[in-house]
Amino acid sequence: MSETAKLFVDCRNQLGEGPFWHPLRQQLFWFNIIGKTLYAANADGTIANKWTFDRMASAAGVIDKDTLVIAAQGAILKLDLNTGKTTELAALEPELPGNRSNDGRVNPAGGLWIGTMEHAEELYSGSVYQYRKGALKKLFTDIRVPNSTCFSPDGRTAYFSDTPNHIIMKRSIDPATGEPTSFWSVFADTKDQPGAPDGSVVDSEGYLWSARWGGNRVIRYTPDGRIDREVMLPVSQVTCPAFGGPGLKTLYITSAAKNLSPEALAKEPHAGSVFAIELDVAGQPEPLIQA
Repeated sequence: MSETAKLFVDCRNQLGEGPFWHPLRQQLFWFNIIGKTLYAANADGTIANKWTFDRMASAAGVIDKDTLVIAAQGAILKLDLNTGKTTELAALEPELPGNRSNDGRVNPAGGLWIGTMEHAEELYSGSVYQYRKGALKKLFTDIRVPNSTCFSPDGRTAYFSDTPNHIIMKRSIDPATGEPTSFWSVFADTKDQPGAPDGSVVDSEGYLWSARWGGNRVIRYTPDGRIDREVMLPVSQVTCPAFGGPGLKTLYITSAAKNLSPEALAKEPHAGSVFAIELDVAGQPEPLIQA
């Protein structure tokens, strides 16, 4: 089954990423990593606010209605949404100034998994960390482009992809702590599918929705890794999905315009914008971070 998402916010970000539905504000948040900006939009697609940082930022966890934890280049930050003030909570790879944060998501245990990577995307210098209860812990390393970080509804399975490998992996985690308890195994080998795995999210039925960088679509996989359906987009560089809206039945999808030639941009003028589609399945509520 194939469906098509429609334009939600015509923002044309260089690198839109990290979308999440704020459960206490009923708004969609997402980042323009290269633009060092966080956006919030209402359910009707109007921009409600935006916050600009002095560094690239890419992912967040909700503490409460007015406060977020932000994964940014070189640091984990606390952001006051009312004042825009940021406070550093922990250093993040200060010894690797060429690295930045990338994909991240909060698990049911209240831990924010954060992937890091070399901004040039050449070295395997990235790692994945968990920030939980004031502590930053490295979980695994030797990553090139960390993506597809998401979790099963029962908090017992984590998913992940190093995008250039074209494989989405899974492993068991402790539902009480969010930390791994097993080795990786293959969830879906996607080498023969359009594009490469970027960000992912798991719905309330335990199916995984994978944004396909270079593939013009989001693919929904069954819990055993088979393709169930696809959502098509009018842009090629699809970056990350998130559920939100009334009943959590709207799938929001970010995208990117970076590296596209003028000819390519002429063919996809809304590259970097946010898209949305109404579905017959609900997502999971965004867990609050145990900061």
